[in-house]
Amino acid sequence: MRQFFISILGSVIGFFIAMVLILFFVFTLAVFAVNSAKPKKTTVSATTVLSMDLRNPMLDHGNGNSLFRNNTAFLVHIVRSLHDAKTNTKIKGLLIRANGWAMSPAQSEEIRLAIKDFQSSGKFVIAHAQGFEGPSLSAYAAVSSADEIWMQDTTGFSPAGYRAEVEFLGGVFEKYDLKANFIQFKEYKNAVNTYTQKGLTKPHREAMSELLTSLMDDTVANIANDRGISEKSIRFFLQNAPHSAEQAKEASYVDKFGYWVDVKDYVKKKAGKNTNLLDIARYEISPQKGPVIAFIGGQGIILPGKSSQGGPFSNKITMGGDTVSEAFVKASKNDKVKAIVFRINSPGGSPAASDQIWDSVNRAKKAGKPVVISMGQYAASGGYYVAANADKIVAMPTTITGSIGVYGGKVAIGDAAANFGYNTESITVGGEFSAAYSPFEPWSQANRAAMYGALEDIYADFTSRVATGRNIPLDDVLKIAKGRVWTGTQAKEVGLVDELGGFMKAVEIAKKLAKIDEDTKVQIKKFPRPLTDIEQLQKMLNVSAQSAQDLKALRVFTSSPEFVALLKARTALEPQSQESLKAALPTIE
Repeated sequence: MRQFFISILGSVIGFFIAMVLILFFVFTLAVFAVNSAKPKKTTVSATTVLSMDLRNPMLDHGNGNSLFRNNTAFLVHIVRSLHDAKTNTKIKGLLIRANGWAMSPAQSEEIRLAIKDFQSSGKFVIAHAQGFEGPSLSAYAAVSSADEIWMQDTTGFSPAGYRAEVEFLGGVFEKYDLKANFIQFKEYKNAVNTYTQKGLTKPHREAMSELLTSLMDDTVANIANDRGISEKSIRFFLQNAPHSAEQAKEASYVDKFGYWVDVKDYVKKKAGKNTNLLDIARYEISPQKGPVIAFIGGQGIILPGKSSQGGPFSNKITMGGDTVSEAFVKASKNDKVKAIVFRINSPGGSPAASDQIWDSVNRAKKAGKPVVISMGQYAASGGYYVAANADKIVAMPTTITGSIGVYGGKVAIGDAAANFGYNTESITVGGEFSAAYSPFEPWSQANRAAMYGALEDIYADFTSRVATGRNIPLDDVLKIAKGRVWTGTQAKEVGLVDELGGFMKAVEIAKKLAKIDEDTKVQIKKFPRPLTDIEQLQKMLNVSAQSAQDLKALRVFTSSPEFVALLKARTALEPQSQESLKAALPTIE
């Protein structure tokens, strides 16, 4: 027995030594990242050309610099940088490495708008692609307004249109006796169809077909405007994809052939002697004096608590109800802030957190701060809920928004598990609703009725919020709600959006609402303020935690039912236990 306790003690000590070594290693790595990997303050030389690489995915926006994301530009940073650089006399032009495969339509369109804004000052824009090999139209549309588009002559030109693929598990669930218990408000709230259907329902097909058609119409019109080609010719060309590089050049989609090294030399000669290429991710926006426009951002699934910006060990990006609400409170109490631009890039999420953010927008308005929404790639379901009562809503034509609806439910696995000899029995003390979220048994009639009532209340709150916030009769809201998603263009037609445009359009409208002269420069101040490098490091490592608390947490964890469940591999079977204001948004390419 004595040897047993010695072994246990040795294991515990070994565990903590390992943890200390791991923390030391991570701390050293992070300090190295701060001191060595992070670019030093950038100075723009007398002759500079900005460079922008669109080949990697980008977040919509970020809370300042990141310890591990120094080489990646955020979309809003690109938009603001190009707007600032167009009046910077040292900046002569822009060189782009195009994405040859796929981009989201709204990101593509906002980058295109930013490029055109930059070009309005007479500065050149050159784009280069190692082929447009993907069928997505957005990758090409992002750079279609460039003065010259270069491509390697040995590659192809394959843009064809847009495609959305939706997975259905209804047949799988039926085969294995899995019971999908879901309620949706209403027929267009298609998130549940993945679990309950074997294919597209009529409303699902209708909404997705019209959405894709709207995206196609907007993108084709933009390319036609940029390249001087008729829309009819573009559609015919796309229908006969793929094409060779020579065919793309003959049809005026590409201007020149060459390699990346060739286009870099060309740009440096075009800009002038001693030209410096500067990555737009490192471009520092000129500091401004004057009235302050607060910039509050929210992206990812809406959840209670703090927002998450991801990190070296997690790609989890969330819009936290507490973080966004606190940002509105601070901006509302700041006398220098004259208006607020709230940037949303979210498919929705928690009804409670969405309502918390809705309330913070309402309080800001009561404090006399105009609130303007800037919608990114999507602002749907809960992402629209939080926007509904703003003074103005601005969306890109290809933004996916709306989805005014709610769903809730679970997948009951009891019968499926029984087929493999796995059995669970339950004992209930209290109300019948205690079994409502059990993953092992389907809803009773009473529990289905209870869930229906709860979801119906949320739907009624959602639609009434929209009716009041948008000043639309409730009966009209009910017609355009039903969980249906719309593009920004469609949303403007039905009254869910006020203006079409990107982030800078929202700033322009915010200035007007704050009665700031059009020509007056404004400060765009981020709320909450960006974290310093040390604060990011402390947050990442949680260095303030005490060893005693860690030990206590370890003891609780190893004796908990959750630990036993982990050993039985049940963590993959967690049920959906909350209602969701979340839209089903398939990848569109």
